[in-house]
Amino acid sequence: MIRTRHIRSFSFMLCLALLVAGLGGVVAYRVELSRLADTLDQSLTLTRRSIETEIDRFRYLPEVAEQDIRISRAVTTPKSVANIEVANRYLETIAAVSGADQLYLLDQSGIAIAASNWNTPDSFVGIDYSFRPYFRDAMDAGTGRFYGIGVTTRRPGYFLSSRLDLDSGQTAVLVVKIDLRPLQTAWRQAAVDTAIADADGIIFLSGQPDWLYRPLFALGAQARTRVAVTRRYEGVDFDAADALLAEHRSSLSKEQPVDMSGRALLVRHLIMPQEDWQVIQASPVAAARLTALAMAAILGLTTLAAALLIQTLLQRRRMIGMRLQQSRLLEQQVERRTRELAAEIETRIAAESELNRAQDALVHSEKMAALGRMSAAIVHEISQPLAAMEATLAAAALGGTGDQRSTAKRIETTRGHIRRMLRTIKHLKSFSRKDTGMLTPVNMDRVIDNAIDLVRHRADDIGAKLTCAYSGEAPPVMGGMVRLEQVLVNLLLNALDAVISGDAGHIVVTRTVTPDSVIVTVQDNGVGLDSEAVAKIGEPFFSRKQDGEGLGLGVAISQSIVADFHGTLTYESRPAEGTLAIVTLPRTDARNRKTAA
Repeated sequence: MIRTRHIRSFSFMLCLALLVAGLGGVVAYRVELSRLADTLDQSLTLTRRSIETEIDRFRYLPEVAEQDIRISRAVTTPKSVANIEVANRYLETIAAVSGADQLYLLDQSGIAIAASNWNTPDSFVGIDYSFRPYFRDAMDAGTGRFYGIGVTTRRPGYFLSSRLDLDSGQTAVLVVKIDLRPLQTAWRQAAVDTAIADADGIIFLSGQPDWLYRPLFALGAQARTRVAVTRRYEGVDFDAADALLAEHRSSLSKEQPVDMSGRALLVRHLIMPQEDWQVIQASPVAAARLTALAMAAILGLTTLAAALLIQTLLQRRRMIGMRLQQSRLLEQQVERRTRELAAEIETRIAAESELNRAQDALVHSEKMAALGRMSAAIVHEISQPLAAMEATLAAAALGGTGDQRSTAKRIETTRGHIRRMLRTIKHLKSFSRKDTGMLTPVNMDRVIDNAIDLVRHRADDIGAKLTCAYSGEAPPVMGGMVRLEQVLVNLLLNALDAVISGDAGHIVVTRTVTPDSVIVTVQDNGVGLDSEAVAKIGEPFFSRKQDGEGLGLGVAISQSIVADFHGTLTYESRPAEGTLAIVTLPRTDARNRKTAA
């Protein structure tokens, strides 16, 4: 029963997939044919323009050449050998300069009296061309045009003719022959088949050699007679030339492929009314058929996959319903275990909170110890501005009746001392305040400046030089302003302790920025540390100070603080070469990119 139902379901899905594939293939095939037709139409327009441009280059030649006196003399005195030779050489020069195949002069009876190829075995001179339509059209209408195979040279060309009406009453016809075969050579390298057919449908130029001098459709009796009388395609046997298309002429206007010499092609054509030609382009439809087959396969497989997916989802839904009943039996056990884990987690959270409070108290104690070490210098720092303020105010009082500008200058000096005193007290209060523990964006340049302000008095007392080197604005890092100041102050105080015994103590603070981090270094030229001390420097209660100052917890606490901010604190040192402390903190934007990734 179940097996039969599955077979019916699969049969239905397979039929649906085949139906969708068939419809999709037909639509895709029509869309590809329409796109191919548009491409051919655009290419036809460009091809027609290139043909017209090639012909237009030579249209002016007959009219220009007939204005020359040498041509007129050749017409009026055809028996003058000298005049004919001059005309021959003139026509030869004009043909060479313009790029025309041949240029020749016919008298009023149609016999060539001068030609650009006068000195070649295939010379036109003396040949009767009165049977050619371009001669008769020029004599009747003034101009003529004709494409055909030359009866003398057996080379095809396009003939443009123009009638000369001389003042003596004589008439002649000047003809230029254009070789269009270079276009045919270029078409053979194109992706589509290109050809030109005359008014009778006979292809006389083609990039496909098999099409040349073959009619598009079967030639009628009148067309065969016209070709024979004009000797347009001299030497071509049209009885042996099969028509390229068996369909009606209207098939060229449809977006449907036709059979041409055993090939399925989409054929488009464009009329050239001035020459009474039609430009033809054809492209194979095999690619369109492959695209349609591929689309049909994709749609069929997609439909089948979607149907199988839906069936799978429905079966899964039924299975889920069965498993839900089993899940209810496990929920009570899970709930009981969850309560036990929640109680255990609360116990661990309480222990961790107690540990954090103890660590915060230890950090605060170290800060207060550092504050005690600086208290004497801070009192000295504050007492000096107070004494100077008192003296300045006294001077201002004594000079109250004097120059007001001098009094204003003294008062401004007093304000400067007061600002200095307030700034020192502000840093001291900020440093002694407990951090909230929340991570916020912090500007490390501000941290460096505050830390230097707090320890600069001590550097001045011991005669050490304290410099800071960085450029530009540092990107923010995530941390706590107070705790980062504590780290920098601790590093600076350790550096001052290292250079206190030297004569030229120097401490350099630098800040650099990488794509991922902000790096702050504190370099001193003090006594340095050996490799053993560098390895133990982060251990609690480790200290090399001889006077018993400090608890040996400053570096350990600083490393803990930096680690809380996802950074590192490392040391590099050698005995008698100074110590380099390196603080590396991740940039806020770099952490955001990693979180997003």
